[in-house]
Amino acid sequence: MIEADVLLRGGEGGNGEPIMAHPPETDSDNTLQEWLKEIVNTDKGIKLDFKSLKAVRPSLELLEHVKQHLRRPVWINADILPGPNGSNAAVDAKGFLDTVTSFFPDVTLSLGWTTGWHPGKHNKGYDWVMVKEMAQICSALSQPVTFPVRAALVRQSISELCWLMQQSDSYSLTVWTGKEDVYSVEDLLYIRENFDKSRVYYDILEPQNSEFKKAIGVE
Repeated sequence: MIEADVLLRGGEGGNGEPIMAHPPETDSDNTLQEWLKEIVNTDKGIKLDFKSLKAVRPSLELLEHVKQHLRRPVWINADILPGPNGSNAAVDAKGFLDTVTSFFPDVTLSLGWTTGWHPGKHNKGYDWVMVKEMAQICSALSQPVTFPVRAALVRQSISELCWLMQQSDSYSLTVWTGKEDVYSVEDLLYIRENFDKSRVYYDILEPQNSEFKKAIGVE
């Protein structure tokens, strides 16, 4: 799959068109419309990651125009709750879910927590309050949900995340990593051992990605 960060040109206060950029950037020479035009010619699934609610509706209007041409899954992502060590503002959960489900009632929702990771410190994991609040929000949803979780924070959150996954067969995890995060292949193997393999996706960087594949016998 290909992931894209989407925001409005001009930033949170702007009324510009949806562009491909990651905060704090507020401009880009790559618009969502152009990106989608290229994507329909590939066999890749797409994940649109929204950092603000304002960008969601105009982006989904663009996606609606090309949806019949997409041959792979579409995931719509936002961090809708505050999470471990997080400092960024969460996207309003109700506004996000109402908007997405009004356009695409069957799309896979990728619903996460804002997180942070600090080298040399004890980094807390996902606690019971966080997972229970997420479970409550998702209990009313009918479509598949994947929870993006930060690899360096999962090992200390196994009980909580196992409980969350038990709440529905349509839930999965997407294990992702930050550029500066310190975690080991053993951490990834530990995650693999503690969850149903068919319900865990990975979005990890090199060299851990190659080392992990080698450890589990995947070329």
